[in-house]
Amino acid sequence: MSATTRDADAARGHLWPSSALRLAPVLEAELRLDTRNTAVRAGVLRRLLALGDILAALSAGFGGALAGGLGGVEILPFVALMVCGWALVAFAGGLYAADDLSSWASGIGECGRLGAMVLVLSWPLAGGAWLQGADAPVAAALVGSVLLLVVAPTTRAVARAVVHRSAPLRQRTLILGSGYVAGQIVDRLRRHQEYGLEPIGLVDDDAHPGGSSGLPVLGGFADLRQVLSEHAVDRVIIAFSLVSHEKMLESIRACRQGHVALDVVPRLFEFLEGARSLDQIGGMPLMSLGPQRLSRTSQLAKRSLDVAVASTALTVCAPLFALIAVAIKLGSDGPVLFSQPRAGRDGRPFRLLKLRTMIVDADERKGEGGLENDLSDGVMFKMHADPRVTRVGRLLRRLSLDELPQLVNVARGQMSLVGPRPLILSESEALGEGWHARRFDLRPGLTGPWQIAGRSDLTVHEMVRMDYQYVTGWSLGRDLAILAATLPAVAVGRGAY
Repeated sequence: MSATTRDADAARGHLWPSSALRLAPVLEAELRLDTRNTAVRAGVLRRLLALGDILAALSAGFGGALAGGLGGVEILPFVALMVCGWALVAFAGGLYAADDLSSWASGIGECGRLGAMVLVLSWPLAGGAWLQGADAPVAAALVGSVLLLVVAPTTRAVARAVVHRSAPLRQRTLILGSGYVAGQIVDRLRRHQEYGLEPIGLVDDDAHPGGSSGLPVLGGFADLRQVLSEHAVDRVIIAFSLVSHEKMLESIRACRQGHVALDVVPRLFEFLEGARSLDQIGGMPLMSLGPQRLSRTSQLAKRSLDVAVASTALTVCAPLFALIAVAIKLGSDGPVLFSQPRAGRDGRPFRLLKLRTMIVDADERKGEGGLENDLSDGVMFKMHADPRVTRVGRLLRRLSLDELPQLVNVARGQMSLVGPRPLILSESEALGEGWHARRFDLRPGLTGPWQIAGRSDLTVHEMVRMDYQYVTGWSLGRDLAILAATLPAVAVGRGAY
């Protein structure tokens, strides 16, 4: 191992958090290798995913065997079929692809394939149980498949949590370009640690470090090969730069020859939500954006999803609502709910419901100078100029439980499960540019791209741009992906204050 690589590994070592999950000794030894080879990084994740799959298949196999009436040593062949069969179909379905950033960061994108592979496996499971003389071979296959569908995502999530906490697996990332876009990249890398990228510096001939979150400028484009070597760079992200096309191509060649992973931020990236790639036209690759079509069928599908999920969630969460209401009343005087005017679809105002998380004094409960209306009894009250969050309120905000009453807004048709962020009226009126109005084409959402991208860490400008991208590239599949990504974002408290 070179001295440069040893120094880079030593620098990474101080990033280990005290509570980090340590990898198995054999994996720890492998991490001492030159991690510029991305196969090492991907290989660690693959083995952890495989270990998680084995544990999931073992538990699902035993559960399915018992449900099918198998006992004693008869259980073992069924469990073996489950373990070997799941390993085979998971590999065939590409569930161990770990080279790209999205697979490294999250398992959300693989949920569809995982479900399809479990369905494929269920048929051999039923046949195997029948051959073994199970009392209920269909029950064995059904219970085993359902358990696998529940446990496998959990164990795979744990595998990713392990690698996300592993400092030696973080990639030292260099930004080509500077200014606003480079600064946006750096901010997102620091905000989303799950991608495992550590920005170390910039390379540009005409650098503007003021917009790049304080990263040092390590050289110009002519110095790139030397920078890659001296700083043990694992990955390069190309942002916008004023250098010539020839210089940029030469930089790409330098990265490829140096076996460094490469990402490119496309021009007009703000408008590429929902874009699909087209192989080529005469040898030139293109990104294609079709015309937006929000048909009546699409609107009906979106509304049906809202009603089904909101009504089910309100029913299931009723006991939780009652417990929270008691905790709020015991914690401080004042109403349980408050409402606030927000801008809805087509700009029409509605009253958004939330659980109260702040202290109100006696005068405010009497309605003197009140700005917000409590839905339950019409009492007016105003939050303090310097709001004081209650102990119960702090927990509710941290877990986003204060947003639960908005399920009522969803059921009423004032909001959607997924949509643009519901801005207060003054913020909405302050958005002057014409394209901002597109965010009113859809109902505001209980969650949205802003929720999974950082919530309170984002500026209003960033939220509005995300809303525009979401509305212009809307699809039901995108809504389902955002809903799936919201749970882990809320669980880790990303951007919640």
